Parts: sequence; structure tokens; C-alpha cells
Amino acid sequence: MLPHHYETHRTHRIGWLRAAVLGANDGIVSTASLIVGIAASHAAHNDIVLAGVAGLVAGAMSMAAGEYVSVSSQADTENADLARERKELDENIDHEQKELQAIYIARGLDAVLAGQVAQQLMAHDALGAHARDELGISATGAARPIQAALTSAATFSIGAVLPLLIVMFGPNDNLIILVSSASLLFLALLGTLAAYTGGSGIIKSAFRVTFWGALAMGLTAGVGSVFGTVV
Repeated sequence: MLPHHYETHRTHRIGWLRAAVLGANDGIVSTASLIVGIAASHAAHNDIVLAGVAGLVAGAMSMAAGEYVSVSSQADTENADLARERKELDENIDHEQKELQAIYIARGLDAVLAGQVAQQLMAHDALGAHARDELGISATGAARPIQAALTSAATFSIGAVLPLLIVMFGPNDNLIILVSSASLLFLALLGTLAAYTGGSGIIKSAFRVTFWGALAMGLTAGVGSVFGTVV
């Protein structure tokens, strides 16, 4: 009996990590940019708070709906491909085995070994073998619309509430500088956390999210200052 060998990988985190980082990043950037832009237009404090709250609610719902529709489309495509593959297996399993054998030959196995591998994998789980090796569909990367929608909405709300709390409870003086600085700090922390969770470079990830956040807030502040009106 072969000894058990345990390894830790991060690919199982791809689905929820992508949705979480995207949601939190959008929550911080869009809400902070909205607040900074309206503050630059010399709007009243209550109007700034109202705009921030509206941006939080609208953004969370938009993220949830967008993720659900997008990932549902992916899931529909995967299910259609699986249904077609299931039909082909029922109609001509010999051809499907040769097809799988050809895939393994292309990956470096000799013809005899590739045939044996294809035969044994199909005997164990024919559809699973073709889904993984022919279609590229695996359990770790499978589309999960509800999970993506809920994760995006929740993380967007968490991200959006951070700059909003600064507006609600922080001093009114230098509001633009305070919100911008704090939001950039939040983005840097988010990038660091995402990099640590995903096992990638921390500095590169933190710089990436803070750069685009700073650009978004700078452009929005410029629009608010030029037009001088509440949008």
C-alpha cells in the first residue's frame, strides 16, 4: 500500500478568491472615488454620505447580479459541453477512448501506455476523464454562480463601508485627503491579503491595486472639481 502524501495547493481558492478580491477592490475604489468626486464639488456633508450609501447599495447589487449572470453563462456552457460529451460516450465509446488516448499521446505518453491510461480512467469515470482532459473542466474550477454572487456582494459591501465610515464619523476638514489616504491604505492591505492567500508576490499585488485606485480617485476628484456640482 502506497503511503499517503499530502500537499497544500491554492487552486481550490481561485473561484471565491477572484470574486472576493474583485468585490472588495470595487467596493473601496468606486465608493471612495464617488465620495471624493462629490466632496470636490463642494457638496454638503449629508449629500456626500447619501451618495456613499447609495453607491454601496447599488454597487453591491450590481456586483451580485453581474457575477451571477456571468458565472451562470459559464456554467451553462460547461453543462452543455458535458451533455454533448455524455451523448458521444453513449453513442461511440470506442471512438471516445481513442480520442482520450490521442490526448495522452500528445502530452508525452507512448501509444500503448496512453491506451492503457485511457481505458482505465474511462472504466473508473468516463465522463469525468473527458471533462477534465478534453474539455478542461475540473471540480476546483467549476462555475458556481450563487457562490460568486454572494461573495462579490458581501465583499463589495465590506470594501465600500470602509471609506463611508470615515465620512460618517471622521472630521470634515480635509475630507478628500483623509478618504483618499485611508482608501489607498485599505487597497494596499487588500492587495497584500490577496497575494498572501493566493501565494503570489505581495509588493506587486499591493502596488497594482493602489495604483489603479489612486488613478480612479484622482480622475473623479478632477471631474467633481471642474464641474462643481453633485452628480
